[in-house]
Amino acid sequence: TGVISSLQRQLEIQESQLWRIKSEKEMLQKQLSERENQLQAMSTKFCSLREEQKHEETMVTIEKENCSLRQVVTEQESKLAEQNKLISELQGTVSQLQAEVRTSRYHIHKQQQAQAAIQSQAETLQHRELQTRVALECVTSRFERYRSKIIQATFSTAGSKPPQAEVTDEEVLEAMQKIINERMEFHQMLKQKGVR
Repeated sequence: TGVISSLQRQLEIQESQLWRIKSEKEMLQKQLSERENQLQAMSTKFCSLREEQKHEETMVTIEKENCSLRQVVTEQESKLAEQNKLISELQGTVSQLQAEVRTSRYHIHKQQQAQAAIQSQAETLQHRELQTRVALECVTSRFERYRSKIIQATFSTAGSKPPQAEVTDEEVLEAMQKIINERMEFHQMLKQKGVR
């Protein structure tokens, strides 16, 4: 945004200079036209005086005025050419600044789009994280209930002592394995005795 503001200020300065130079050009063209009219008038006057055969001194004066006017016209034309050249250069600078402004705006638009996409992805990830936490809490709660039931079932069998403190997973597994082994031994004993 700072680059665009700077470019726009430069653009406004260049356009102001361009407008001022165009005004000067118009003024020079007007002056040139006036000088040409004066020259034409003087030439007409000179011709009239020659036709009337006036004094040679008046003819010399008119000729000097004509020379002076021609010199002024030449100077004005030179200035006009310089102004035209400067106008062309300023127009090129203005075009370049306008292109830079368009490029900067395009980059800013792309950055805004990328930022919006990242923001959307962040919101999606936050939503997924919340869903995952809820699911994890649900699974953890179900696991704790299931573990509690396993412990209750394991230590409520005949001959088992209820735990006095918090039971680890390894202790629960050992108690279950002991019950399973005892059932298998009892089953084998019944089988050997022929009891179905």
